[in-house]
Formats: sequence, C-alpha cells, structure tokens
Amino acid sequence: MCIFCAAIPATAAIGANLNAKQKATQRAAEKEGGEAPAEKPIAKITLAALVFLTIGSVIYHTILARIWGLPFI
Repeated sequence: MCIFCAAIPATAAIGANLNAKQKATQRAAEKEGGEAPAEKPIAKITLAALVFLTIGSVIYHTILARIWGLPFI
C-alpha cells in the first residue's frame, strides 16, 4: 500500500478521535455549568487533509506511475 493510501484512513481515524474528544470536553463543561472551551475546526481540517491526500493518491496512481513506469499498486 502506498503512503497516500495508508495515510487516508489513519488521518480519518485521528480526526474523528480528536473531534469526539473535543465534543466530550464541551459536553462535560456544559454539564458542570462552566464555560465550554472554544471549538476548534477539527472536522474541517480533517476533511481538507483527506481531500489533499485523495488528490495526491489519484495523481500518484495515475499520472506519476505512468511517467516513472511504476506498477499500479
């Protein structure tokens, strides 16, 4: 598996985990009556990273593989 293909699910899992932790922290703060910390755009950043990794994977598996004569992995 190429580096792009391996990084896509890893990035999605890490982003989902960070987003879930952030939501849990906010819910806990609201339950206690305290002020919730500012929400970070984790989901948007994760989505952007996934889009760039997918584009990189497509480029690698189509264009660069043909130029360099690499097998389609």
